Amino acid sequence: MTAARTATGHSAGQPRVRPTQQERSDATVEDLLAAARALFATAGYAATSLDAVCERAGVTKGALYHHFSGKKQLFAAVYAREQERLNERITAAYRTVTDPWGAVLEGCRAYLEASLDPGVQRITLLDAPGALGWEAMRELDDNCRELTRRGVARAIRKGALPDRPADPLTSLLYGGLSESAMAIARAGDPQAALDDALTDLRRLFDALAAGS
Repeated sequence: MTAARTATGHSAGQPRVRPTQQERSDATVEDLLAAARALFATAGYAATSLDAVCERAGVTKGALYHHFSGKKQLFAAVYAREQERLNERITAAYRTVTDPWGAVLEGCRAYLEASLDPGVQRITLLDAPGALGWEAMRELDDNCRELTRRGVARAIRKGALPDRPADPLTSLLYGGLSESAMAIARAGDPQAALDDALTDLRRLFDALAAGS
């Protein structure tokens, strides 16, 4: 016969397992990042106060300073999380196509489509340059650029592109994508700007594959 269960799911008479200090610390960080992301995405970096973040997360300011030195470091952590999500989105899109150069195109499409999200626009495209500076952004963006380089290198290796060094093309593609994403975020009609960018991106990919 199984032991009776309490309303919380624990067996009657068994001691409840308390979270460890590390688990509590991790949970606090997650609460802070979630609260900060919500506020940075809506109010923006300049208008978001640490008091507002703490109130939304339900933690003390001392708890925040235990994990982050201030608003800039907290924003950097939120920005890094946004890059992780973007990398996952790009990877998922890349894997939907078997053609290696077409797969790179789909990854690029996912990158640009992400710029339609108002929260992504505010955090990664509009506020990050001023809040973090370009050098810090480049360091945090490195994984996304590396995904592009790997895709280009694979397309060359598989013969989907004429033989060439991968790094120069990677820089041209990633730089162009970053600038296009910024333009989409600032456009009066972001969807129309995205459609135009994707049309020209397709033409560029076709020309590169043809060796033009």
